[in-house]
Formats: sequence, structure tokens, C-alpha cells
Amino acid sequence: MGRFFRWTAALLLLAAMGGAAMVGTGAVTVPPRYDPWAPLDIGDVPNLLTRLKLSRLEGAPRQCHAVLGDTGLRFTPVTDRQTGEGCGLVDAVQVSRSAVVFNGGFTVTCPLAAAWMLFETHTLQPAARRHFGQRVARVRHLGSYACRNVYGRAEGRRSEHATANALDIAGFTLADGTTIALPGDWTPADGRKGAFLREVRDGACEVFRAVLGPDYNEAHRDHFHLDMGPYRVCR
Repeated sequence: MGRFFRWTAALLLLAAMGGAAMVGTGAVTVPPRYDPWAPLDIGDVPNLLTRLKLSRLEGAPRQCHAVLGDTGLRFTPVTDRQTGEGCGLVDAVQVSRSAVVFNGGFTVTCPLAAAWMLFETHTLQPAARRHFGQRVARVRHLGSYACRNVYGRAEGRRSEHATANALDIAGFTLADGTTIALPGDWTPADGRKGAFLREVRDGACEVFRAVLGPDYNEAHRDHFHLDMGPYRVCR
């Protein structure tokens, strides 16, 4: 029985590789959102290929800028520079606003900006409409770039903030002026605001590689930490 399953798995893998090769050579045509070689389209509902397409934006600023250019995000490319040991900016953009107004501009890596637009389009605004019947108009952040170690410790590895590969979000304002903020609205969990924040957190986990919030530790009780670093954490 074990041999049967091993052979079945091998045949399925070969079939998948053959299908991918046929798509790649143009022998088979599939919709762009299901084509692993097609560029990321922020308007497409995220699927199993979204993370792959996001990862291909790393080290490809021209392609990343093209992806962002179709979203309505207002951004300016930032010159690469090192600002300290293990700190600096590479393929970063200065974001001024999107469909929402931010409490201030911020600098993030271009792939993180793309992930934000996926999150804003497919998680944040739909969640606001489901829970409150209106859109999010403003987003309050606590910053993105800071040349420091994790938790600001004197020793240890650099934070994702040290390369502008992270963004901290503290709250939202709806179109009617209603505010939803951490940590005050995290509880009760069954209240509308608490349920909204949890849906936002869970949806962010589908796009960003790490999402840390009040359930993670005391240091993140007042914000959601979103990053595109190497560690996969969602809590």
C-alpha cells in the first residue's frame, strides 16, 4: 500500500510539472490569476499562487513599480542606501496614500507595499463593509523604518524594520468617523470592533509573511506588526 501511494504521488508530481511546462510554453492557456508565470495583479482575489507572485517582486523594482502603478497607490521610488550595519533601504518606496488616508507617509520595501494593497483591497475594505456597512477612510500607523534590533534590544538580530520591510498598524477610522484602535477595541472579541480586528488580522496572514498582534505578546498589544521577512508567524 505504501508503494502504491508513493507511485501515485510521483505520477501526480510529474503530471503537475508537465502541466506547468505546457502553461509556460503557451501550449495551454489559463486565466492570468491561475498562471504562475503571469505578473501579480492586485485586483485578483488572492489564491495559492499569490505568495509566489509576491516573492518574484523581490529584487525586481521595475516589475514591482508596474504592479503598484495599476492600484492607485501614490508612491515615490526611494534611492537605495545603507544607513548602518544591517540597516538600509533597497527597492523601497515612499507611500503617501492609497484609497485610504494615512496619518503620515512611510517608507517600505516595494513588495511590502504590494502586499499592503492586496490586504487593503481584499481584506480590510471587505471586512469594514461586512461589519459596519461602510469603508475604512483612514489608517493610523506607528512607522515602518527604524535601524534597530528586534524589540530594540542592544544585542540580537536586526528587526525587519531595519530594512523598511515591516509596517506597524495601530487603528482605523471609518467613513462616518468611527474609530477602531488597538488595544482598546481588541476586546471583547465578540463585539463588532473586536470581530472586525480579528478578521483583519486573519486576512493579513494570507498576504504578509508575519503578522503579530495582541495575542502574540505584550510588545504588540497596541498594534499589528506586518512584515515580509523570512519567518512565517501569524498570531
